Amino acid sequence: MNAIFHGYDQAQLDAQYNNRQMVPEYPAYLARWQADSETARRTARAELDLAYGPSAAETLDFFRAADQPANQTGGAPVVLFIHGGYWQALDKKDFSFVAPAFLAAGASVAVVNYALCPAATIDEIVRQMRACLVWLWRNARRFGGDPGRIHVTGHSAGGHLTAALMTTDWAAHGLPAIGSGGDPIAGGVAISGLYELESIRLTYLNKALTLDAESARRNSPVFDVKPLSAALPPLVLAVGQRESGEFHRQQSAFAAVWRAAGRSALEMDLPGRNHFSILDAFCDPSHALFRATLDQVSQPRASA
Repeated sequence: MNAIFHGYDQAQLDAQYNNRQMVPEYPAYLARWQADSETARRTARAELDLAYGPSAAETLDFFRAADQPANQTGGAPVVLFIHGGYWQALDKKDFSFVAPAFLAAGASVAVVNYALCPAATIDEIVRQMRACLVWLWRNARRFGGDPGRIHVTGHSAGGHLTAALMTTDWAAHGLPAIGSGGDPIAGGVAISGLYELESIRLTYLNKALTLDAESARRNSPVFDVKPLSAALPPLVLAVGQRESGEFHRQQSAFAAVWRAAGRSALEMDLPGRNHFSILDAFCDPSHALFRATLDQVSQPRASA
């Protein structure tokens, strides 16, 4: 065996990150999500395809909290959701289904799009997500949201992008610095996330991602926690019991550096959940993952 990463050979490492191979029934999940998303867009109060940047990909859908008057100018927490697809597939319109449970609980939800690889690089996708957060912080009140209560959430590649936003130096982007009391991110929930990209660079996925060693490290949030350790926001990390060992390793490693920075991370290993069914848990009001997210979202605005 020719080991290339943590004792895995090429075929084994590829298998660790091949979620569709691990969950052969994945098309049924995608089809149901698309149908439920169509229903959500039809029935919720939504502002669709709001531009947060100049390119066609830089748009988001904003869903207003169910109990919020349309003319309210502020107040509701905002759940920003970033979809997965290994940075190269899927669309925000496939994930509107995450919104209704949070809307009913009094939060607004923004579901965001971004450019996909190989047309875009991961560097560019991270830049777009930062631009999205800046736009949302500056415009949340227009849609009844509280810019001091933005919670970043995401699944798979979206979990990676969640962590990238959680470890960004926002003062360099014209927003309040972390720990200032006006933090642009109130908390985060990363689901089945990817926090170290060197392993990804060595897999079949890199044909589309085109990472080199430098860009893989530059876009690995696990290496960006310590410099910002003064006042990192609260974090929930979740992985499914039936996900691969690499997904469990990724989460454990990121949780460890987060805690080493002096902040709490609620780490969840969800029994019976795979890489797809874990997202159903995220928006199921009866599930512990939804409740943990809502507990975070329901916290009052931090004060300086």
